[in-house]
Amino acid sequence: MSETEFNQVFSKRLKYYLEYYGISQADLARRLNVGTTSVSNWVNGIKTPRMNKVDMMCEIFHCKRSDLISEESTEEYYIDPETAALAQEIKDSKQLSALFDVQRNMSAEDLDAIYQMVLALKRKERYEDD
Repeated sequence: MSETEFNQVFSKRLKYYLEYYGISQADLARRLNVGTTSVSNWVNGIKTPRMNKVDMMCEIFHCKRSDLISEESTEEYYIDPETAALAQEIKDSKQLSALFDVQRNMSAEDLDAIYQMVLALKRKERYEDD
């Protein structure tokens, strides 16, 4: 793949993630500690960032490096982009993966009981914060 083609692929992927997460170019520049011109150049396919900045974007967008630099991506596997993001989040989090794995053989009643406990914990947290 030529540099121009690579820049175009990265540009397309970056635009997708910026739109999906509702992050402006200026906000991304601030979060990456780079100038807005740099982000604009990336979005317009003029240049591509260094890999350390790509890795920082992966943290922001909850994705893998290949999701930003390759035409093949996670959301194309799923019809719904929100489902793709959730699947990636579960895959990337040991805790979420463990919870997902544990629930596989549980009854609907047990799952509902756990859900109600989590809601109660969240309410308690909010109450304690007030």
